[in-house]
Amino acid sequence: MNGTKEAAYAQRFNRVFAYIDEHLSEDLSLECLSGVANFSKFHFHRQFSQYAGISVTRYTQLMRLRRASYRLAFEDDTPIIEIALEACFENPESFSRAFKNAFGQTPSQFRKAPAWQPWHKQYQLPKRERRLPMDVTIIDFPETRVAALEHRGAPALVNESAKKFIDWRKLSGHSPVATSETFGLAYDDPATTPAEQFRFDICGSVSDPVPDNDHGIVNKTIPAGRCAVVRHLGTHDRLSDAAYYLYRQWLPESGEELRDFPLFFHYRNLMPETPEHELVTDVCLPLV
Repeated sequence: MNGTKEAAYAQRFNRVFAYIDEHLSEDLSLECLSGVANFSKFHFHRQFSQYAGISVTRYTQLMRLRRASYRLAFEDDTPIIEIALEACFENPESFSRAFKNAFGQTPSQFRKAPAWQPWHKQYQLPKRERRLPMDVTIIDFPETRVAALEHRGAPALVNESAKKFIDWRKLSGHSPVATSETFGLAYDDPATTPAEQFRFDICGSVSDPVPDNDHGIVNKTIPAGRCAVVRHLGTHDRLSDAAYYLYRQWLPESGEELRDFPLFFHYRNLMPETPEHELVTDVCLPLV
């Protein structure tokens, strides 16, 4: 296939991925999904497997288990049976078997102490056609005081640090998620930085300095200044697409110069309150 035909073929699968993301609690039969892609239902299973490297049935189950894992980790009060039914399992027993087969932990074990590194190995998601070119806007970002939890170590464990930050927010009353902004300061590229050297700050805006605490939360400031911004829609797993676009394509063509502050993410909404396919994140590149 030439480039145009390859892109069109990829877009048809992107429609399928997006449809699955948006309808995880509904019927996702081969007939339904082949219709979304406008492929013959007799060939769709093989086409999907060859394109994605995984069967459509297994992919759908993993996406349901993925959503369930977030709810288990971050929604302490949600009953496991409710999470199982939402993931389209008939009962908690079948859900528990599937979850343990995927991650080596039962749902109860994962809720108590999530093993995020094996989890990440399961979720090497299939390729999706990148949306190019991306829309870039220049904004004047205001100086923002933040409370920060400094994650240092494997990128696969950022969710573990995020849970600690969420717990601090709830317990302390500082930077409540409903009324404060949430940011991530990305000092390093996880694709090129040794895991033990990876640095990432999880931040929430605050109006006053945070007092000394046992959670490791420190005071920092995101300085005022110009930023190039790309708005990313959907899973945080693909935020790197926007970051790489800004660095590799937009910046050389723009004539702009970078400021001495790391790229950062402005999370406009968050899981689990927001379904993953409805997430909105601004990727911000500080400029001189």
